[in-house]
Amino acid sequence: MDRASRVVHEPRSSADVIGEHSQFRLDLERIRFSPYFSRLSAVTQVIAQPGAGPLIHNRLTHSIKVTAVARAIAVSLTDAASPHREFALRNGCDAVVVQAAASAHDLGHPPFGHLGERVLDRLARDTLGLSDGFEGNAQSYRIITALDVSEAAPRGLNLTAAVRTAVAKYPWTRYLDIDALGDGPLPRGLRRTAEGIEVPKYSAYGIDAADLEEARRGHPPLRQSLECSVMDIADDIAYSIHDVDDFHRAGLLSQGAVAREFRGWIESSLQLGELAPDELIGRSAPPGSALETLRRKLTSSDPWMADDETFRAAVGVVADDLVDGLLASPFDGSIASERALSSFTNRWITHLQSSVVPTPDGVVRAGLVTLDGLAWHEVEILKFVHRHFILDRSDIVMYQRGLSRVLTRAVKGLTAWIRDEDDRDRVPQRLKELVEIASAGYEQLRVEAPDGVPVPGRHEVRALGVGRGVIDYVASLSDDQALAVSEAIDGRPDRLWDIGQNL
Repeated sequence: MDRASRVVHEPRSSADVIGEHSQFRLDLERIRFSPYFSRLSAVTQVIAQPGAGPLIHNRLTHSIKVTAVARAIAVSLTDAASPHREFALRNGCDAVVVQAAASAHDLGHPPFGHLGERVLDRLARDTLGLSDGFEGNAQSYRIITALDVSEAAPRGLNLTAAVRTAVAKYPWTRYLDIDALGDGPLPRGLRRTAEGIEVPKYSAYGIDAADLEEARRGHPPLRQSLECSVMDIADDIAYSIHDVDDFHRAGLLSQGAVAREFRGWIESSLQLGELAPDELIGRSAPPGSALETLRRKLTSSDPWMADDETFRAAVGVVADDLVDGLLASPFDGSIASERALSSFTNRWITHLQSSVVPTPDGVVRAGLVTLDGLAWHEVEILKFVHRHFILDRSDIVMYQRGLSRVLTRAVKGLTAWIRDEDDRDRVPQRLKELVEIASAGYEQLRVEAPDGVPVPGRHEVRALGVGRGVIDYVASLSDDQALAVSEAIDGRPDRLWDIGQNL
C-alpha cells in the first residue's frame, strides 16, 4: 500500500482491512519513534515545568493523553452495540488512524506553547516575508510530509493519505478563497470580522498545499475526515480537563476568585444579561461578568448549539464539581489530594468521552462528531476557567513577554547569520539542510502551482527558502534549546553547552 492509499472509504474485503491496519500501525510507529515526537517532552503545554514542578503536563504527556481519549472514542463509535456504528463505518473510523493523528497533532508546536506560535507567526510575516506566516497545525503537517525522515521516502514519514488527512484539523491553507465562503456560518478556525474573513487557523502552508490536496482527494472541501474529527474532539476534552488539573496542582487556581465569578453569575444572571458589553469588562465589572461575556460569545458564534438553559445547567455542574468540590481543598501533594484530583479527572474524561455524538446535518461549525449539548457547554466553561483565571494573570503575561524576546533574538540572529556572506558557511548543518529543503519546496511550488496559492518568482525562491528554513529550525527547538540559542546569539556564554548536538 503506498502513501496515497485509502483516499475515500469504500466497502473492503477482510484482506484489505488487515493490510490497511498493518500500514496504519506502521504510520503510528513512525510518528512515535520520531525525534519530533520525543522533543515534545521538553516543550511547554501552558505553564513551564521548571516553575511549577515535574508533574505538570508538557506537549508529550498531553499528546499521549489525547491519543488515549481519541482511541476510546473511536472504539466506542465502532462498537457492535453503538447506535452510531453504521455512521462510523460509513465514514471511516479506524482506531489506529485516530491514534496516529492524535500522536502527530502537536508535533509542530514551537517552544513556549501558544505564545511561541504567535511570535513566530508575526516574525515570519513581518520580518521574513512569508505571507502565510507560522501556524502550529500547518507546521505539524509540514513535519510529517517534508521535514521528518524515513528510509521509505526521500522526505517526510511516507504516511498514508488517511493519517495525513486525519492530522489536518483545519483542512485548508491561509490562501483560502474568502469570497467563496459567502455570508453563512464559518467552520471553526475561520473568523468573521468587521474587515472581512480572517484565516487564523489552517493545516498547510502554500509550500505544502499540493500534498494536502492529494491526501484529501475525495473528501468534501473544508470538512474534516471523521478520524480527524475524533482526534480534534479528543484534543478539546484533554485540553479542558488536564489544564485545570495542572493549575490546581500548581496552586494557581484560587477557589475564592473562581467561586466569586460563578456565584455572581448564578445569582445575578438576569441583571448581568441587561448590561451593555462595556459594562462587563474592567475592574468595576460585577462578579459573573466574564461568564456572561462567554455566554454571549457562544450565542453569537455557535447558535447551532448554544442554549441559555443548557449554559445555566453547565455552569451549575462545573460550580458543584470544580468550584465547591475539587478547589475547596488546596492541593498539598498528599495521597488524599492526589486521589481527589485523580477522581475529578477520571470522572470528567469518562463523562465527556461518552458524550460524543454525530453532528447534526448541515452544521459547518463542527466536524462529523461533536459533544452533546450539556457536555459541549461544560467544555467551553472549563476552558473559560483556565483562560480567564490563568492566562490573563499579569505575572504570566510578563514572563511571556520575556520569552517573546527570546524567540525574536533567535530568529533574527539566525537569519542574519545565514545571510552573512563571510560567515554563512559556519551555520549549523541542520539549518543549512532545512533552508535547502524549503528552497526546493518553493521551486516545486512554481511547478505545481496549486489553485489559489501565490507562486513565487524565480528571484524570490532563495529568500523564501531562508525564511521558511529559519522558522522550521527555531520551531523544532525545545524550550531550553531556544533559550540557549538566543543567549548564544546575543553573546552570552552562560548556556553555550545546553544548545545540544542536534543544532
